[in-house]
Amino acid sequence: MRKPGKPPQPRRKWKFTQAGSLIAPQLRKASEKRGFAQTRLLTDWDDVVGPEIAALARPVKVGYTKNGMGATLTVLVSGAAAPQVQMMAPTIRDRVNACYGYAAISRVSLTQTAPGGLAVPQAGATAAAKPELSPERVEALRSDLREVADDGLRAALMSLGKNIESKTL
Repeated sequence: MRKPGKPPQPRRKWKFTQAGSLIAPQLRKASEKRGFAQTRLLTDWDDVVGPEIAALARPVKVGYTKNGMGATLTVLVSGAAAPQVQMMAPTIRDRVNACYGYAAISRVSLTQTAPGGLAVPQAGATAAAKPELSPERVEALRSDLREVADDGLRAALMSLGKNIESKTL
């Protein structure tokens, strides 16, 4: 209840905000550091280039030349898929330019990585446990290495033998 003589308080207009609009400024700032004028190229890479190319390559950065004659898009690709992606480079360039709306990209450059990519282990993720060797097999390895005089070499060969044996289980 309002007291007489006091003006009414203005009502606040609370609106729901989309989660994407809350992180848009930070995402734009981070992507601009890598040369991406359009964050859509990063966020919707699968839609821009198609699922077959997106399965093989990921955008890394866009580098602009000093004379302004088109930019170079650098994509990350596993070594085995590099020749295939190199043949798809004109398609990638055309589809990315369609995303930008003009001929922004003049060249596609590939950066190769290991087949597993640059995956960073997730927090709490543990490596798969190696199968344990039977005590008989461990003793057989020890007996094979008894003639090795150097303790360090014997330990290294024992470790190697355990690793080889655990792979064959």
